[in-house]
Amino acid sequence: MTSIVDYKGKLRTVSTHVKSGEQIITDAPVDNNGKGEAFSPTDMVANSVATCMLTVMGIAAEKKDISIEGAKAEVEKIMASNPRRIAAINVKVTMPQIPYENAHKKLLEKVAGTCPVLQSIHPEIKKKLEFVW
Repeated sequence: MTSIVDYKGKLRTVSTHVKSGEQIITDAPVDNNGKGEAFSPTDMVANSVATCMLTVMGIAAEKKDISIEGAKAEVEKIMASNPRRIAAINVKVTMPQIPYENAHKKLLEKVAGTCPVLQSIHPEIKKKLEFVW
């Protein structure tokens, strides 16, 4: 078992990671009857793309003894209606100001594009990845 999700009422859930006990709260967004006081479930999908990208980049970087500490990702989720769904996920990764070799830049960008979450997103959802070096 990976997690346990408890519905707390008023469109809020608390997810507990079984192994660590860490928790994540979600709320429905304001534009869908919620308070928007936490990530929405669709926010979590988009955010998971960025966390996955940075994680697999970190794995590749450690193998090559490259530092990516301080890398940041800005995530934009665009919703569609009828049916209500994620239409696009845009991720802008800003890397620390380190003189990366071109080969390392290419490797890290390639690895980011192969992250399992990104590969699991439906092909109809538009994805835009941008890297700032």
